[in-house]
Amino acid sequence: RRMEPRAPSPARRLQVIRRLAGAGVPVRVMTSPVVPGLTDHEIEALLAAGRAAGAEAASWIMLRLPREVSGLWQEWLAEHYPDRAAKVMARLREMHGGRDYDLRWGHRMRGQGVHAELIARRFEAAARRLGLDRAVPALRCDLFTVPPKAGDQLSLF
Repeated sequence: RRMEPRAPSPARRLQVIRRLAGAGVPVRVMTSPVVPGLTDHEIEALLAAGRAAGAEAASWIMLRLPREVSGLWQEWLAEHYPDRAAKVMARLREMHGGRDYDLRWGHRMRGQGVHAELIARRFEAAARRLGLDRAVPALRCDLFTVPPKAGDQLSLF
């Protein structure tokens, strides 16, 4: 909550997963942002909670710090986690070739190197163990009907 104070709470997000899955909507758990040295320890618990709520698949994205976001993030990190700030930034830079961010396709969402690979393997193992390591089935959009508006003539059949 500290990182995204205006975002829905985890309990609320799980409630939405339950309701969507209960209505037959295929649901994927998006675990993002994964922050090495700060949130990566939560991967397994997040996937387990999502699965218990009815999610059918899962994916993840490493923290991305493009342009101006990097400075804002580093200020926030130093204020809220001063004991971990240097370690977190060192890991992120290690994953992005010594930079805060690597904009190259295929690298920006996951990073590279030992720690990026470790996080990827942990995520894959947890997803596989929970049965979340698959594509979400396509949503049946052909079943959608436009709901009537107030005043529309309804049909009996």
